Amino acid sequence: MVKTPDEIALMRISGKLLASVFEMLDGIELAGMTTMQVNDLVERFITEDLQSRPASKGQYGFKYVLNCSINDVVCHGVPDDGEVICDGDIINLDITLEKNGYIADSSKTYIVGDVPSATKKLVRVAQEAMWKGIRAVRPGATLGDVGHAIDRHAKRNGYSVVREYCGHGIGREMHEEPNVLNFGKPGSGLKLREGMVFTIEPMVNQGTRRVETEDDGWTVVTQDGKLSAQFEHTVAVTREGVEVLTLRSDGL
Repeated sequence: MVKTPDEIALMRISGKLLASVFEMLDGIELAGMTTMQVNDLVERFITEDLQSRPASKGQYGFKYVLNCSINDVVCHGVPDDGEVICDGDIINLDITLEKNGYIADSSKTYIVGDVPSATKKLVRVAQEAMWKGIRAVRPGATLGDVGHAIDRHAKRNGYSVVREYCGHGIGREMHEEPNVLNFGKPGSGLKLREGMVFTIEPMVNQGTRRVETEDDGWTVVTQDGKLSAQFEHTVAVTREGVEVLTLRSDGL
């Protein structure tokens, strides 16, 4: 659960490379593309440009390099040749990358074209909730502190936080201990120590927090059909507080 300084240095490389994938996507016009086209673009960029491995491909039998979750899809959306990204959509792209044996994991919800102000607010609050959780990370704090900060911010803005899915430890394996819940009580749960590395990835819903899985066994949607937004970073607990290993230029 606790990584050595040398391991964190390697994870920092993976994180920086993964950040560059999102920075590439920031310059792409997503409207009109299929989700499979985005998947294939990301796969080429990771394997050819970055000489790295898309860690999600083949994990748990998943065939693709990313999850693409549009509008009411909470997480685990599957790339599809027939699914076109449209003006007015929001889409979460969840991507992993392995370099030198270590994995980084991050996601971002993109606003596509013109969307209502209520949709923009949901996306903004989801991103803020992630940062609230990140800012709670420091030695001696607890995972309950992190989850509480996330959940409180979402609820104060009239939203709910999905409880069935959460952040996780990460390193040589995609999913390691501990589970990082997006809700909790201050002072409860595992106490954080320098060298721990994990993801923080709240999923924030416009309506109910309740979700259901579609027949493909992967795609998770909101039970009421309302929108969901998610952001994710891989972070390390440092002596002074926290380092965001997947930090992008838009998060500086």
